[in-house]
Amino acid sequence: MNKNIFIKALSNPLALAGFVIIVCVFLLAILAPIISPYDPDFFNVKEILLPPSATHWMGTDGLGRDVLSRMLYGGRISLLVGLVAVGISTAIGILLGAIAGYYRGWVDTVIMRMVDVMLSIPSFFLILAVIAFLTPSIINIMIVIGLTSWMGVTRLVRAEFLSLSEREFVTASRTLAAKDSRLIFVHLLPNSLTPIIVSSVLGVASAVLLESGLSFLGLGVQAPQASWGNILTDGKEYIQFAWWLSLFPGMAILITVLGYNLLGEGLRDALDPRSGLSK
Repeated sequence: MNKNIFIKALSNPLALAGFVIIVCVFLLAILAPIISPYDPDFFNVKEILLPPSATHWMGTDGLGRDVLSRMLYGGRISLLVGLVAVGISTAIGILLGAIAGYYRGWVDTVIMRMVDVMLSIPSFFLILAVIAFLTPSIINIMIVIGLTSWMGVTRLVRAEFLSLSEREFVTASRTLAAKDSRLIFVHLLPNSLTPIIVSSVLGVASAVLLESGLSFLGLGVQAPQASWGNILTDGKEYIQFAWWLSLFPGMAILITVLGYNLLGEGLRDALDPRSGLSK
């Protein structure tokens, strides 16, 4: 992505706030083994459901485990699932979108009808249906989310390829008998990367929400491994008198998703040539 575009995006206060949020969340997740005050799986029956205090900043859960420690380690899982799932969906979307936009004709028709069929099915229910036949695990969650979230990227890449295929530099390369692979990977794809990156940033937010929802329903990351979704699940049993078990993971999901959305919108504004005309 062009450095000037990134700088322009960060000149937007909201986009800068999103970038700072994402960096902070990543740092907390990466440094979890160092800054975590307790073992996230260690439980103490003498400290069950303690409210936030100087000893346990975010309180303890129904097994006496430190919520702050579980939040830090849970952030690693939630962010990993989001990033890997988006990586899978982006790779599929780029491949199919490039093929559809470059070759056009019946190839384009077949791929876009596949996209239409996938979009006609609510993604969350599709994921639930697939997960129901698999053993809930981190790997399965990442793969399933990735395999059911590629449609938007496919449409975006196809549109970019259709537009770029009419440009002079592509016509000149065809005149010089450049191979299809060279046209796609050297000329067309690099010029399509910036909107793909914007879509991917926004996609991570959706993937984090999906993972949290699946874990909350018991179909995602399984105990004792911590994720923000299953911490929320633990909290629903005690929501009337242990508010911290629902508040802190809910706020973590909200802040993380907000950070990705703010950064994504800032990048989108920086890439939109009409944004500068409206100011």
